[in-house]
Amino acid sequence: MPAQSLSRPALDLLAQYARHHRDRRNIATHLVGIPMVLFAAATLLSRGVVQLGGEKVSFAWLALAAFSLWALSRGQLALGAATVLFTAALVWAAHGLAGLGLAPWLAAGVGLFVAGWALQFVGHYYEGRRPASADDAVGLLVGPMFVVLELLVMAGFCRGLMARIEQAAGPTMLRDLAQPLPR
Repeated sequence: MPAQSLSRPALDLLAQYARHHRDRRNIATHLVGIPMVLFAAATLLSRGVVQLGGEKVSFAWLALAAFSLWALSRGQLALGAATVLFTAALVWAAHGLAGLGLAPWLAAGVGLFVAGWALQFVGHYYEGRRPASADDAVGLLVGPMFVVLELLVMAGFCRGLMARIEQAAGPTMLRDLAQPLPR
């Protein structure tokens, strides 16, 4: 990921991400698929631990700490904090699977990871565009923020931010699959 891409403000990152996510069916698949992928990744990272100051800390918590610093520094503190809390809840829940036997833990982690990505690729079929992360890997970090923003808007929050993103990316729609994409 280029450093300049990582350091851009949330509004710019979300608008770029939104340009790849205008079909409402694609957005719906991402509302399920992205949390599945996050939960799966946290599940797989929950067994690896390091010793920090006398405490064992999982790789999942370390990854969350790094992600949190990034999300909170994008210029949208409330959205960043909501994204961190949402992701922390997934990480916490994923640690419940760390105590399973090796085969069930691995099956759950890998199975949810594959299913979450498959669901997102189905969404991109409806979108008619490849995933945002195909053009810029920072999309992997922006995706959870996008999901949380969508959930907040559904709850009546952050509508001004969403209006600015839609001004840059265009409105959502249901793409007619029988029609070719405009070039």
